[in-house]
Amino acid sequence: MIRTLRAALLGTALLAGPVAAQENIRIGVEAGPTSLDPHFASLITNIAFARHVFQPLMEQDATQNLRPAIALSLRAVEELVWEVKLDPAARFHDGSPVTAEDIAFTIARAGDVPNSPSSFRYATRPIAAVEAVDASTIRIRTNQPTPLLPNFLALVMIVSKKHGEGASTADYNAGRAMIGTGPFRHVSWQPGSPVVMERNPAFAGAAPAFQRVEFRPIANTGARVAALQAGDVDMIEIVPPDHFARFKAETARYATAESPSNRLIFLTLDSDREDSPHIRGRDGARIANPLRDPRVRRALSLAINRDAIVSRIMQGQALAAGDLGPPGYFGTSPDLRPTPFDLDQAKRLLAEAGFPDGFAVQINGPNDRYINDEQVVQAIAQMWTRLGLATTVETKTRSMWLSEAAQLRYSVNLAGFSPNPELLGMLETQIHSWNTTLGLGTANRGRFSNAEIDAIIQRARTTIDDDQRRTLTQQATRMALVDQTALIPLFFPVNTWAMRRGFTYEARTDEMTLAFSAGRAAR
Repeated sequence: MIRTLRAALLGTALLAGPVAAQENIRIGVEAGPTSLDPHFASLITNIAFARHVFQPLMEQDATQNLRPAIALSLRAVEELVWEVKLDPAARFHDGSPVTAEDIAFTIARAGDVPNSPSSFRYATRPIAAVEAVDASTIRIRTNQPTPLLPNFLALVMIVSKKHGEGASTADYNAGRAMIGTGPFRHVSWQPGSPVVMERNPAFAGAAPAFQRVEFRPIANTGARVAALQAGDVDMIEIVPPDHFARFKAETARYATAESPSNRLIFLTLDSDREDSPHIRGRDGARIANPLRDPRVRRALSLAINRDAIVSRIMQGQALAAGDLGPPGYFGTSPDLRPTPFDLDQAKRLLAEAGFPDGFAVQINGPNDRYINDEQVVQAIAQMWTRLGLATTVETKTRSMWLSEAAQLRYSVNLAGFSPNPELLGMLETQIHSWNTTLGLGTANRGRFSNAEIDAIIQRARTTIDDDQRRTLTQQATRMALVDQTALIPLFFPVNTWAMRRGFTYEARTDEMTLAFSAGRAAR
């Protein structure tokens, strides 16, 4: 009887183990943040991690529609004035309320962080002043009409002036300044190591399903899959297409989530410099940069078989792109199709531009940032070789690639970017000429420049009327892609997650993996 009772108790304890473990969740991610400073870099990965500890005024939901966060509402009351109603229940982790001073301090800091590789200046530059009306009402005055201001500020995390004044990026990385209003509190992080957080018991919003979250950076896709299969993690992001299909079929052991992405994968082209770093004649001699000629840029686009990339390399988990945003996104053009594969026409354009025998070019890109990124670069290199170019490839790890791209070390580069959440966000950052005064062209790595397109973009970004802004956006996009081939759109990937049975995840269009979007499956 005693032996039987002990066995029963042992069995109960063993069964209780997984239930207790459900209080925690271990998530395998492609990469950790480059910094914990929420304003250091306007990168999706960094913003996603920051959203656990900090909050913006209004946040984007899974389909990037705005919903309350620290603010209950944010609306234009005049052409240049936006009224913010703060949630009186919102509190920083030290218990202090969010004030107008915190908002003003954040807006002043966010676009001016030293050594930022990708600044938030585009989001804060339009703001002229932040004024307190009463304890829960703030007015934000802009320099000009800024229809996308609520969407811009949805990416800017509010920090405490008390803890942030005088704090450097190093102070955030060390955890000393990690005092936000978000659903989790910071526990620990070192570059390359897991990010550990614990639930904030005083959070004003819905409590996360899990008490403790550990984000484990696993750059290699195969290793992430193996970690899930071995039970070392409970959920992974960015699942390789072949493995995703298997996880989807094994419903007794796994669950999956997927959503179309708003991220465009594309090629940047150095259309600015006379002497481009990785452009040479076929004999290796220096030549005038052919990428400055729109006919050459068009030829390179025509020589890419997007359908082959989507079907073979991405195994159907992508959509060939002919626009800057996926179908249905505000500002897209229903009739703007992917550039058709036409090798003969591409060769004719090259000859017309004075390069009948082609030239030598290197394609750069990451090998651990996007699904099958290196394979995509290799495939394009093969396609351009058939065009008659002497094409080479160089891919690097995410951190090195990002740094070198920002330093304009590439002639042709595989990149990815998500508009926010209108197409205008893509035009402002990727197509508009580099302009530090206006804060435009901030991610224009090819330094494409066209004064006529710039003027249309500038009109669109100050047009409050939706219909007029949509028309201007479509006009600028058509000129940039069809007439000029400012960059080469390739495809929109499908975002994927896989998890152990018993876990759920609300799939997102913006690729973010958020612990508070994870939950337990209903029994």
